[in-house]
Amino acid sequence: MGNILYLAAVLLVIFWALGFFVYSIGSLIHILLVIAVIAVLMRIISGKSL
Repeated sequence: MGNILYLAAVLLVIFWALGFFVYSIGSLIHILLVIAVIAVLMRIISGKSL
């Protein structure tokens, strides 16, 4: 589950970057970034290394 969470966070950051610089969809992209950051923080807090 940890690897899936980390993979999802990385994919969300990539999609955010693409959307921010290319498409500018609006606040949806920033919500994806927040979700990715929360996923990474949860992994760090749980004590597992990235």
